[in-house]
Amino acid sequence: RLCYFIVYNLLSLRYNSRVRVKTYTDELTPLDSAVSVHLAANWYEREVWDMFGVFFANHPDLRRILTDYGFEGHPFRKDFPLSGYVEVRYDDELKRVVAEPVELAQEFRKFDLNTPWEVFPAYREPKEPAPKLEAGDLAPDKK
Repeated sequence: RLCYFIVYNLLSLRYNSRVRVKTYTDELTPLDSAVSVHLAANWYEREVWDMFGVFFANHPDLRRILTDYGFEGHPFRKDFPLSGYVEVRYDDELKRVVAEPVELAQEFRKFDLNTPWEVFPAYREPKEPAPKLEAGDLAPDKK
């Protein structure tokens, strides 16, 4: 299943022309790097590798550019958890940065969809039934 759509928009000021290269790939198939042809693709390919995990073969310096070097995973992928895997914070007592596993406050939620209105505090049963109005009648407070 091809799930990544990679687009290179290239501009040549010398020849006054533009080229758009489009390709597809999946999470395991590497793409050939365009750095040997167009040097400005270097940091863009590093960013795509860092955020999405798309591997570029023959890239001269494919390492993380936006996240920390010890970071695990690729945060823009849909299978990456919203809260991440580790929490990074500065500890005043230890005087250093500490990375701890994320503890989710709520592992599982059970939804009771049979009674959706009972959770609202403003909901209450009416004390008396509403008066029935015929077509053309005015409401009781408008008479």
